[in-house]
Amino acid sequence: MTQSKRKILVTSALPYANGSIHLGHLVEYIQTDIWVRFQKMQGHECYYVCADDTHGTPVMLRAEQEGISPEALIERVQAEHQQDFAGFNVNFDNYYTTHSDENRELAVGIYSRLKDKGLIETRTIEQFYDPAKEMFLPDRFIKGECPRCHAQDQYGDACEVCGATYSATELINPVSVVSGSIPVTKESEHYFFKLGECESFIKGWIKGNGKSPLQDEATNKLDEWFEAGLRDWDISRDAPYFGFEIPDAPGKYLYVWLDAPVGYMASFKNLCDKNKFDFDEYWGKDSKTELYHFIGKDILYFHALFWPTTLHFADYRTPTKIFVHGFLTVNGQKMSKSRGTFITASSYLKYLNPEYLRYYYAAKLNDRIEDIDLSFDDFIARVNSNIVGKFINIASRTAGFINKRFNGKLVSELLEQDVGLIKHLRNEADAIAQCYENRQFSEAMRSIMDLTDKANEYINDHKPWEIIKDEAKQERAHQVCTTSINCFYLLALYLKPVLPALVSNIETFLNIEPLTWSDVDTVHTDHSINPYKHLAKRIEQLQVDAMIEDNKTTLGASEEASHSQTRHAEAQQHEHPPIADTINIDDFAKVDLRVARIIKAEHVEGADKLLQLTLDIGGTETRNVFAGIKSAYSPEDLEGKMTVMVANLAPRKMRFGVSEGMVLAAGPGGKELWILEPHEGAQPGMKIK
Repeated sequence: MTQSKRKILVTSALPYANGSIHLGHLVEYIQTDIWVRFQKMQGHECYYVCADDTHGTPVMLRAEQEGISPEALIERVQAEHQQDFAGFNVNFDNYYTTHSDENRELAVGIYSRLKDKGLIETRTIEQFYDPAKEMFLPDRFIKGECPRCHAQDQYGDACEVCGATYSATELINPVSVVSGSIPVTKESEHYFFKLGECESFIKGWIKGNGKSPLQDEATNKLDEWFEAGLRDWDISRDAPYFGFEIPDAPGKYLYVWLDAPVGYMASFKNLCDKNKFDFDEYWGKDSKTELYHFIGKDILYFHALFWPTTLHFADYRTPTKIFVHGFLTVNGQKMSKSRGTFITASSYLKYLNPEYLRYYYAAKLNDRIEDIDLSFDDFIARVNSNIVGKFINIASRTAGFINKRFNGKLVSELLEQDVGLIKHLRNEADAIAQCYENRQFSEAMRSIMDLTDKANEYINDHKPWEIIKDEAKQERAHQVCTTSINCFYLLALYLKPVLPALVSNIETFLNIEPLTWSDVDTVHTDHSINPYKHLAKRIEQLQVDAMIEDNKTTLGASEEASHSQTRHAEAQQHEHPPIADTINIDDFAKVDLRVARIIKAEHVEGADKLLQLTLDIGGTETRNVFAGIKSAYSPEDLEGKMTVMVANLAPRKMRFGVSEGMVLAAGPGGKELWILEPHEGAQPGMKIK
């Protein structure tokens, strides 16, 4: 794939300085690192920066619990994070901290520019206050009884049982998580960014002149938020708070989510200052460089609404693309400390090769917002088969003959019949490169393993271990082994973004310079290689068992780790409700699914995505339902069709009216949503079992 040289800046979400890196976090950093390594192999000028996200109430409270200063805590945690990332060969060009002079200058500067443009206003709000700790409480530091379903022990912003969102002051019998005391309400003046006034800009940015900076699934999620109405953003917090004080506002601090993304800029500025790079070339309003953010789906709200808006109105450039990924489950379930599947990066490194996890994630990741599962049985089988049994097997089966019989030197010229296989592998370079570029890593791994099978078939067909015994066939054996080593070379090149340490050892074995993508056209003949040394070991079940046992902790059910990779508790305040716990078959049996005929469909004034449906569910009963299927159907196309609805869903009051159920449709979204046709045999009122 031939391209002109590009200038690219890449970031991953900043890990919060309040805990260890775990395997869920590593999905993102490994995905980003693979993409960056590929860009650098292409010869592009590509920088990868990140930092520890250090501010906020959780850091302040943890430091207090440990009897140390927040600065001492974040310094220690940053060192641990950097060690973990290095252990998994995640190679940042700069790793920094949001508690820096650069970040203070940039964050305060952005706030001041927004204020100068009339986008900041002050309001007096009522919020919970902990009288014992003498501090205002973030929503996630309050628990109580859900005001909707009355589930106990729910957070102050959303119920994990029924999914309702609410104000913390609506909780029944609230309790401070910090001190256990009963909070009181207290008024305080806060600073708000007027996000609602910026809606037209955001919608224009998302359209992106026909090239949206977001995946389709992310755009669909934003449509839901637009329809619900954008809320102005509270960007201030009251003392005591660990963060940057707002200029001319004693005792008021910038909320961590305002200065955290600015950490991308601050880390790059720190790199610029060390290397005399031009900061404005990458962040200036008229920048022509490329800017990419890799994030988890739990922080889409901040990165796709607040972040580009604050950048634009503060006169900086906006991101080229925001790449969103899903969460990690382990053995099909949420990561769990009691089951030993909440595994930290450091504990994994005690037992297993980090590059095996890099490969496994690559084999699972694509360009969509999909959760991926780490199945340990599959992990062991896939690594042992593909990396050790197929890829490394090519060198281990042929290199020894070259060293022992041919003085470690490859044949001077290959036969055309052998060159054909090498050409076949080389011809896939552009397709594999395109998969890397598009983050379709799983497709790239499938293609590479298909080529690995071809190389092994060649070796099996020609059996160098047999023909080398025949003195008259020595030259042929030399040809076969040289061809095999050239295939191994190409496969190593293709796998280098995923397996950088292993391929570095292969480069030493092959006696070659570090591989770049342009080396795909090289054929090695009349070339000396080094003696073959074992390159990879199989995973043993005992290693995985020991790791899981080492990570087991005796915990109550309430302390089971969520599969969400949220960076810190305060992030949840503006995010969509957390996914509820797994349900069992008895729970599912409570859902009453009925076939319904759409007898009337209408546009909803002021809604871009909704249609108002009148549904016949059998007998004389009709239901009014608002359904988000306008992208796929016009009202006149729907009338007379059948659909399936959740008939026993409690009515929900929306700003357009009351919705008396939920319509079900299948498909990936957008214009591809499918419901039932009348001829398909369903009748109104029919129950789905």
